[in-house]
Amino acid sequence: MESSIDIGWWQLTAFMSVLLIPLAINLKLQLKLGREISIAVIRMTVQLILVGLYLEFLFSLNSLFINSLWLSIMVLIGASAIITGAKLPKRALYLPVLTGLVIGVAPLMLILLLLLLKPQPLYSAQYLIPLAGMLLGNCLSGNIVALQRLFNALDEKKMEYEGILALGGTPYQGAFPFLQSALSQSLAPILASMTSMGLVTLPGMMTGQILGGSDPMLAVKYQLIILVAIFVTLTVSVTISLTLSIKRSITDTGLIKIKQLRQSHQGDKQI
Repeated sequence: MESSIDIGWWQLTAFMSVLLIPLAINLKLQLKLGREISIAVIRMTVQLILVGLYLEFLFSLNSLFINSLWLSIMVLIGASAIITGAKLPKRALYLPVLTGLVIGVAPLMLILLLLLLKPQPLYSAQYLIPLAGMLLGNCLSGNIVALQRLFNALDEKKMEYEGILALGGTPYQGAFPFLQSALSQSLAPILASMTSMGLVTLPGMMTGQILGGSDPMLAVKYQLIILVAIFVTLTVSVTISLTLSIKRSITDTGLIKIKQLRQSHQGDKQI
């Protein structure tokens, strides 16, 4: 297999001119998205170039301390991004979401590095950072969807919740149907993607490896490992995040504190 074909900076710049097409559609249909498109493209380009430069430095240094520190920062920022994306109070729910991410990601990373891939050294940035990034990245959208569904259901279907309490159920039993629904909805996209994998789409990691010169069957093996790891990580992290968030936002007497938490969150933002 041949190695990856290099892309010159001038070639990349020339290719970026295809962005004129969505910009022209934006002008023609008066979508008023020109500023948003420009900002998104500029941020994406600058951020990826900076990350590329940093990863080159990280790979050459390959320090246990630096790699661990970077991984910790990724997890902390990921938890913050989930709370922000779900538009929920960070002060109240940051710890439950962070706990869900750590418990979801850490065991799978240990299995991948210690038992399966066995890179040398085990903390090799070439494996540690991309693997953790893929697992965390796929947890973001799932957790956001799940938290939004859970707290919207608690807010909109409060009578159903109170009906379960009136029949002698505990607060957790009252919120359990909403937890089930939120978890199911958060897992639906990845299950649909897994079902159509190979028939409708070729996943990004597999495509990247093939373009990089890897044997197609080796790329398939890596992709299967990553997809299974992502699915397990997402399931565990969302389940723990939802469970701990329920305990954090509902009192022992069954009072739902989410409205108060949201009001407090809005007040903090205004200040």
